[in-house]
Order: sequence, then structure tokens, then C-alpha cells
Amino acid sequence: MRGKFILRQLHSSNFQLQRPTNFPKPHLKEKDSHIVKCTKAISTHMRNGHCDLALRVFNTMPLRNSVSYNAMISGYLRNAEFSLARDLFDRMPHKDLFSWNLMLTGYVRNRRLRDARVMFDSMPEKDVVSWNAMLSGYVRSGHVDEAREVFDKMPHKNSISWNGLLAAYVRSGRLEEASHLFESKLDWELISWNCLMGGFVKRNMLGEARLLFDQMPIRDVVSWNTMISGYAQDGDLSQARRLFAESPVRDVFTWTAMVHAYVQNGLLDEARTVFDEMPQRREMSYNTMIAGYVQYKRIDMARKLFDAMPFPNTGSWNIMISCYCQGGDVAQARNLFDAMPERDSVSWAAIIAGYAQNCHYEEAMNMLVEMKRDGEGLNRSTFCCALSTCADIAALELGKQVHGQAVKTGYENGCLVGNALVGMYCKCGCIDEAYEVFQGIQHKDIVSWNTMLSGYARHGFGRLALTVFESMITAGVKPDEITMVGVLSACSHNGLTDRGTEYFHSMDKDYGVKPNSKHYTCMIDLLGRAGHLEEAQNLIRNMPFEPDVATWGALLGASRIHGNMELSEKAAEMVFKMEPNDSGMYVLLSNLYAASGRWVDVSKIRLKMREVGVQKTPGCSWVEVHNNIHTFTVGDCFHPEKSRIYALLEELDLRMKQEGYVPSTKLVLHDVEEEEKKHMLKYHSEKLAVAFGILTIPADRPIRVMKNLRVCEDCHNAIKHISKIVGRFIIVRDSHRFHHFSEGICSCGDYW
Repeated sequence: MRGKFILRQLHSSNFQLQRPTNFPKPHLKEKDSHIVKCTKAISTHMRNGHCDLALRVFNTMPLRNSVSYNAMISGYLRNAEFSLARDLFDRMPHKDLFSWNLMLTGYVRNRRLRDARVMFDSMPEKDVVSWNAMLSGYVRSGHVDEAREVFDKMPHKNSISWNGLLAAYVRSGRLEEASHLFESKLDWELISWNCLMGGFVKRNMLGEARLLFDQMPIRDVVSWNTMISGYAQDGDLSQARRLFAESPVRDVFTWTAMVHAYVQNGLLDEARTVFDEMPQRREMSYNTMIAGYVQYKRIDMARKLFDAMPFPNTGSWNIMISCYCQGGDVAQARNLFDAMPERDSVSWAAIIAGYAQNCHYEEAMNMLVEMKRDGEGLNRSTFCCALSTCADIAALELGKQVHGQAVKTGYENGCLVGNALVGMYCKCGCIDEAYEVFQGIQHKDIVSWNTMLSGYARHGFGRLALTVFESMITAGVKPDEITMVGVLSACSHNGLTDRGTEYFHSMDKDYGVKPNSKHYTCMIDLLGRAGHLEEAQNLIRNMPFEPDVATWGALLGASRIHGNMELSEKAAEMVFKMEPNDSGMYVLLSNLYAASGRWVDVSKIRLKMREVGVQKTPGCSWVEVHNNIHTFTVGDCFHPEKSRIYALLEELDLRMKQEGYVPSTKLVLHDVEEEEKKHMLKYHSEKLAVAFGILTIPADRPIRVMKNLRVCEDCHNAIKHISKIVGRFIIVRDSHRFHHFSEGICSCGDYW
């Protein structure tokens, strides 16, 4: 900090180093010699990062020319002191073309394209370097059309100009335009041939790539490796082997490409033979072979080769960590992670994803916090992984922090991270924030639309979901199977029976989406919830394939809502045949028996569960407070704030009863006294989480509670009363949908 302060003081107009009065005026040759020496000293200081020393030399020069100014400007730019470079440029008495090009290049490297364009347009003269600088700026930023505009206006083009535009087309996937450009010129350099061929290979256009390869006047090892790798990735082992045999030169990349070709075809023993024959190996060779073992679940061989590596790189460690995570052995993955000599963003993403995928959500969040403390930057993959983890456990505050990092890095408006952000906000109950991010995504893909549509559907805003769907059609995006599931779910959650039926019967004709089992399940749910149980049964009978567990489950849920015991038992019987270990269906049927007072049948269900070895998933709810997740189970007595929580619930229970609340004791699956049933209902996990939220979350912020199972009818009714009594906005996400409680009303309209 002190160095920069001195530096800026030296630049101040109030600070001038005076030349001694007795300093002799040098002769012309002496002047030139002095300027050269000083300029060399400036360059040396700048190369070593000593900008302040360079400036002292510069200020002691009795005479300065454009070369000395340019040395200072170039040094500042090299040391990321852009503002000082611009300040010196503005004070330069005589600017030459080199000076203008220096500053123009500085703007481009700092991704300040608008400012670069203003400077470019104001330049008194331009040369091919100036034009190429602007062209390069647009190419690096992905503005291909602007790059083409500059290219077309260039009075003189060199190989850098042609190669730059060709590379821009290839990188952006505009290969047809790249081909036209390539055909318009004959004397392309080898690097350009390889560039276009690589573009074809990346897009799996192997026919076009091979045609180009065969036309090449000369080839280097990159040319051969590109084609061999292309065939390897495509699984065309015979072509890869033929080219490998014909290749006049082979380097480590050539050999590794062949290892990859065998791996792609599942021929691990042949791949290992080629690997063992390699004259020299690099880390990527080992990693390709290890990844092959991992891909085909030969974990022991992967670990053995990993341990035999002389110098495993970060990628090697990452492969093994991901391998153990995918196999469910997170402890072994963590051991490797802790032993790593050096980590990168992929390492963190792998271990965080491993914890999340294996349902160790708290550990995943702890690792995310630790990663931030460690100062590790987030790339697109890590952002998506982090946001997915935040979404899974509804860690909104941490998700917002990740969002802030995404904004700083410029990833927010990209499709990949943007979609992850939309999903995170949707799952955390922030549907307005989700839509705001959705609108900001520059190039929305089908995932963007589906995520937003499904988000509105799960939150119970069916009409908004359908508005998104209509906008999607207007934008020219073709719906897919997931889109139509979202549309039908939106209709189901909001009781839009006629519209849902219309969409279902027209989806194949209008959008080319053939109904699958998920679409039929949505329709069974839609009709069943609306009370059209006979129509739902007819639909099951006329399905073009056998109904699955989810379909019968939807019918069971609908028949329970409408108290149709006979149909419930029939649906439950079908579910038990297909999936005898599905605890959720046992619980649904138990609820139905309990509500009817059929305690003998409830006991039979419990006995059957014990015989089959099925255990009911314990219900739990959690709420995030100050970046910490607080989890509750029914009657929780371990939370440090339990005394305050229970005291508040007692107070709320009294006030709710004054407001007309009556506990739904029919939901208690135990044949006990009525008073005991009321006591059991009072301390359900979602009520405990809501009470803790009221005590700890500021009054101007919503309380967001998550539950791993469906919210029970009594808790739903109670939370409606609580939202009115305490004047709070409460959002509850259960395993099926969202409920927004405010002023005694739920967004679902009690249609759930």
C-alpha cells in the first residue's frame, strides 16, 4: 500500500523532482546516450515489478522522448497499473503510433472494449497492429459479428487477422462461416488448417475433418493427433488404429490418444498394453488409463496405477476423489482430498458434490464454506455444484453469497450458472429472485425454460407457469418431455383440469412429445385431485404401457383425499406388488385407516412393514439461520434453544385455539386418548422449525422451512393460523411442493 501511495504522489502535479541548478547541459550525443540508459533502466525496473523505481528514473530525466514514455506505459500495463498508464498517456506531449497501440492493447487486455473502440476511432492513424488489436478484443470476448465487421474494414490484413477471425468462428461453433472464410483464401498457415480441423472434430463432424486432413499440403504431429483423437472419441477404433500406424511422428499425445481409443471401446487390457509400450509417459497418459479403470468400475486397478505414478498431478487426485465419491465411499475420498499436496477448484467441486450426492448435506456446506476461506476461486463447474448443494438443503444465505461471487466473475448471465441459480432460488422458496435471474440469462436454453416453468409449478403458481410456457413457444423453443411434465404439474397443483386435459391430448400433435409414464402420472394426479376418480381409473386402463409405481401412487393419494377406501386399497395392493419396500405407500394407507378409525388395519400395516423389513422414513424439518442449518425431528429435545421453542409453541397453541384452530387428531397413527393425540401433533418437526424461525429470523424476512416428507394436514392448518397471529411470511417446502403462508392463507388454496 505504501509503495502505491508513493507512486501516486510522484505522479502528482504538486510533486516535482528538481534538477540541480549546477547540472550541466549535455551535448546532443550525451543526451541521446543518457535517454537510452534511462530507458533501459526503466524497462529493467518494470520487468522486476518496481514501478516506483522506474518512475524515479523517469522523473530525473532532463529530456524525455516517446520511447521513454512508451517504456513507462508498457511497464505500467505489464504490472496491471492501467490507470497510471492512461494518466501518463494523457500527459504525453507527443504520441506516436506505438503509444496509441500500447494503450489500445491495454484496453483490450482489460476487457474494456467500449473504451477500446472509442480510442480506436479517435486514433489519428492506424496500422495493421491497431486493427488486429480491436479484432483480437472482439474475438476474445466472443463478439464474432463485431470481429467480422472490423475484419471487413481493414485496409491491410496479415496472417494474424485471418487466423484471428477463423479461430473466432471455430470457437463459437460457426463452422459453416469458418469454412467459407477458409475457402476464400489459398495460402493458409498450418496452424489454421489444424484449427479448422479441430473445430470439426469437436463438433463430431469427422467426415469434414478427414476431408480437410487429406487435403493438407503438410501435416505436423498436431494434425495426426487431432484426427486420431477424433476417431478415438467417436469410438471408431479401426480408423484410429490405421492412422496411428501411418503416423510418421508420434509423441506422447499420439500414444495417449490410442490409449483413449481402446478405453472408449471398453478394451481396457488392450489399452493397458499400449500404455505399457509407450516410450515415455506424462501425467495425462496415466490419467487417461486411470479414468478408464474408473469408468468400468475397476477401482482396485485405478488405485494401484495411481499409487504407481511417479508424480501424480492435481487431475490424477481429482479422478480418484470423484471415483470414490461415485462409489459412495466418501470417507476414502476425503482421505485423498486431505492428503493432496495441491488443490484446484475441481478438487473442491468433486468433494462437495460427493458429500451432496451421498446426502451428507451438512458436510457439503461445511466444505463450501472452507473452500471460500481457503481463497479458492470458483469456476462454472464449482458454481453449479455449490448452487446445487445449496438448493438441496435450501441454504439460501450461502446460495446468495455464491450468487454474489458469480456476479463478480461474470458467470451470472451465462446459461450453465444462470440455470443453476434459477434452480437454487426456486428450491429455496425465492421464486421472484429466480425469475429475475431467469430474465437476465442472455441465451436461454431448454433447461432455462424448464427450470423456471417447473419452479412456478412447484410453488403453486400454475398460471404463471403456463405464461412461461407460452413465452417459450413464442421464443421458438421446442418443448420436450420435461417441459410437458412441468405444464401438467402446474395444472394439477392449481386444479386446472380442463387446460391440463387439453395439453395432455395435444402434446404429441402440437409439439411432437409422446406421453410417457410421467405424463400419465401427472394426469392421474390431476383428475384424481379434482375428484374424477372414475376418469383417472379409465386412463390407467387405456395406457399404452403398464402403469408403474408412481402412477398407482398418484391414484392412492387421490383416493385418500376423497376418502375412497376401496380404491385406495386396490392402488396400495398394486404398489406393494411392484415395490414392497416403498415405506411412503404404507404410510399413506395407514393414514387412511387411521382417519377411518380402523386401528386393527393400521396394526396389520405395521406388522406387514416389520415382516418385509420396511422402516418409515423419520420426518425432519430444517431451517437456515446465520449460515447454519438447524434440523428438528418430532418432539425434538436436543436443540439448545428447546426451552424457548416449546414455550413459544405453547403460547401459539393457546392463541390458535382462540382463532378457531382445531387439531386434526385423526392423523395420529396411534390408538390413544384424544388429549394425547393433540399433544403429539403439537410438536411435529415443521412446527418446531417454524417456531425457531420466529425466534431467530428478523421480522422483515421470510421464514423458510424445509421438510423431507410431505407437510401434514394439521401442520398446514396450524401454520396458516401462525402466519396470521405473528404477522410473518412463512414458506414451507416439502417433498412435493411449496406452500407460501401469509395472513392465514396458503398459496395452494388448500388444494394439495
